[in-house]
Amino acid sequence: MTHATRFRRPSPRDDRLPLAGLLALATAGFVTIMTEALPAGILPAMSADLGVSESAAGQSVMVYAVGSLLAAVPLTAATATWPRRRLLLTAISGFALANTVTAVSSSYPLTMTARFLAGVVAGLLWALVAGYARRMVPAERRGRATAVAMAGTPVALSIGVPAGTSLAGLVGWRSTFGIMTLLSLVLVVWVILAVPSFPGAVRESRLPLRKVPAIPGVAPVLTVTLTFVLAHNLLYTYIAPFLGPVGLADRVDVVLLTFGVASLGSILATGALVDRHLRRLMIAGCSLFAAAALLLGLLGDVPALVYVSAAIWGAGFGGAATVLQTASAEAAGAAGAAGDVAQSLIVTCWNIGIAGGAAAGGVLLGTAGSGSLPWWALVLVAAAFLVTVTSRRHGFPNLARRLARDQALSPAARPDEDVTPV
Repeated sequence: MTHATRFRRPSPRDDRLPLAGLLALATAGFVTIMTEALPAGILPAMSADLGVSESAAGQSVMVYAVGSLLAAVPLTAATATWPRRRLLLTAISGFALANTVTAVSSSYPLTMTARFLAGVVAGLLWALVAGYARRMVPAERRGRATAVAMAGTPVALSIGVPAGTSLAGLVGWRSTFGIMTLLSLVLVVWVILAVPSFPGAVRESRLPLRKVPAIPGVAPVLTVTLTFVLAHNLLYTYIAPFLGPVGLADRVDVVLLTFGVASLGSILATGALVDRHLRRLMIAGCSLFAAAALLLGLLGDVPALVYVSAAIWGAGFGGAATVLQTASAEAAGAAGAAGDVAQSLIVTCWNIGIAGGAAAGGVLLGTAGSGSLPWWALVLVAAAFLVTVTSRRHGFPNLARRLARDQALSPAARPDEDVTPV
């Protein structure tokens, strides 16, 4: 490695973001979500080709989540010293390999192995993206950069997966996974050209994994992540059974589209506000979600109000990933090298919430009925709200006040960050 030259950040007065690099990160997130969720829309064709039942083919989504859950923390810790761009390219290449195998495999065990590999690299990538985006911009635009980098998620869920499902009906599900491989290869070139490379953590400065949750603020953020995502997936996973009794069984796609469009609007608003209003955004997100759950619980048998609830729910949920990853990064920022490990813990809690929501929702559906789902979601999101409100100093602080305090320091007194490209 040659001698590194000091990278100079743009002036704080320059409002431009490095959009080419940030959009490459957003595309990486898009590929991740598309790879995860695409099987849900093509289960009949996928199961027929692999010679298994639809429920068995559906486990391709579960095994992906398990891969992310198991790999995020240990892989992130093990690769903490790697140059960041090399690690990002490794993860994207992993998607290219996994989607290629999925596209050509006629063996169910081999397909499941490829899906597990995809989940492993997804866990690694999600732990990397937010911290990467934050290192590309000055401190006062970190939240906005994170929002751009995370935009691939709602785009994939609201537009990408339905479009991919339609495309699979035209060209076949295998060709659709092949297209995902091509997109990954294009993304490799894009990252090389547009994304700067930053060094990994210095080995001596790495914080032991067991100490990361003890950093002030990290535990509350993890708790809010777990309860908020658990509440969401408890209801979202079983939205079709919930809508059936109110006569909307054939309108599930429209309800989810309403949710998705509101989510897109939410992430745009979050990007504009998160740098100064992190705490208020999380409180607002919990409040909106709670209002939607209460409305569904009380008046979920009124079709028009179901659409209203879906829009409110989407508005509360859309920016959550950006807010929670920003909160995690801010909490771990004082620990420097702990940032990516803290992000990996967010990924782990998020995937536990996905799996736990599906499992708990299934139990509730079979015992208390679909009408109980909004009420349990309300209980969980209320817990997330209480933790957010009580984490005023650490976890979910007033960033506007902190930023004003930091800007009052002279440049000489302000700590210098490591922004040295490799």
